Amino acid sequence: MSEAFKAAQAKARIPGSAVLNAWRAEHGPATTGRISNINQTQQSLPVQELANILAGGAVSSAGPVVNEATAMRVSAVYACVALIAGAISTLPMQTYQRTPTGRERVEHPYWWLLNEQPEPNVSAAVFWEYMVAARLFHGDCFAEIVRPSFRSNTITGFKAHHPLRVDPFLDSQADLWYRVQPLVGASYVVHPADMIHIPSLGFDGLRSPSPITYAARQAVGTAIAASEHNARFFSNGARPDFALTTPGNMTEEQAKLLRATWGERHGGVANSHLPAILTGGLQIKELTMSPVDAQILETSKWDLEEICRILGVPPFMVGSTEKTTSWGSGVENMSRGFVKFTLLRDLVKFNQEFNRKLWPVRQKYFVEFDVSGMERGDLKSENEALRIALGRAGEPGWMSQNEVRHIKMLPPIEGGDAINQGITQTESVTQTTTETAPKPAGQPDEGAA
Repeated sequence: MSEAFKAAQAKARIPGSAVLNAWRAEHGPATTGRISNINQTQQSLPVQELANILAGGAVSSAGPVVNEATAMRVSAVYACVALIAGAISTLPMQTYQRTPTGRERVEHPYWWLLNEQPEPNVSAAVFWEYMVAARLFHGDCFAEIVRPSFRSNTITGFKAHHPLRVDPFLDSQADLWYRVQPLVGASYVVHPADMIHIPSLGFDGLRSPSPITYAARQAVGTAIAASEHNARFFSNGARPDFALTTPGNMTEEQAKLLRATWGERHGGVANSHLPAILTGGLQIKELTMSPVDAQILETSKWDLEEICRILGVPPFMVGSTEKTTSWGSGVENMSRGFVKFTLLRDLVKFNQEFNRKLWPVRQKYFVEFDVSGMERGDLKSENEALRIALGRAGEPGWMSQNEVRHIKMLPPIEGGDAINQGITQTESVTQTTTETAPKPAGQPDEGAA
């Protein structure tokens, strides 16, 4: 046996394409030093994950597939995502600079990108709403930082990418990189310093599980199945199932013909109340509605609470008014609770991610969402708080008139930068002594002619 034949036989034992194996030898991880997340997990997929991929989403135990498109059809999911994403999209992201005494708001070129137009095709409100919705539906949201050139530190915009078009991977130094597949054009790799990445709970270093298709999969799937069941129930005229009985025996062809004829003449809401004419000894036997069908409304209520619990939204904020809240009464108390227990989980992540990518060398600038508008109370309480801040009844204030006017979006006034120092204890004692001291003898009273 010749050496050439042995080499060819050994080469034939290598599985896969010979051309592809040669390309991998030249461009694979061993040569380039770059390891993708696909190469890191060379194991077979579980049956459930394979079914999810083939079905285009997560398959629930109730039967329906749960993905972004099907979950949006559930009113509870749509309302919760719209509430969280819509609330964050209306908040201004202010720019501050650190000072020896604290911080102060400043004008910065990035303010326009973060609050008006991050990219030419969308406004800032649409950008933030898209980012938050992407995180809720897919677990991660991504936005590429646009620069004039790869050598520049200046930022000219932010381009949001759909999570399914971004593939995070690790290189040989365990640095996180991102492979982006745009709608038009070839894929390209983005440096970690040029990608905004907001993960969710359960982040494994590459991606995060979707709150809706992972944690709320069964609740959303049950809600979809219940909605389909209700639709079929009402399409049948909201009647329970029934059976057609006959004293004799029918052939299979006769039963199929009878079933098809009955469905054509009496199926659907429009034909649900037409009188039925039975011949040949046929009788209608109504089947009793099962307890499961009778409790379908309770199932919908449970699905609503389960979805709201996972997304961190109180049911009363999406239209379920059967249960009260422990956040207190009044819109201002509810708004504070919503900001504190729901929105801050996203706001802090956005603040920290943008700050470490916009100013990686710890400059004096930083950005932060301003939630004062949502936490503001009613007009009477707000005016009372501002009176205390300015100083009342001789008490010292801690805000100037121009600072209060700035909050109310009013122009400053001359002399309005001074802070009321109040009446000190010495001044109060002096004033009281002057008012109560006895007058010298022979001095006329005030007002005397």
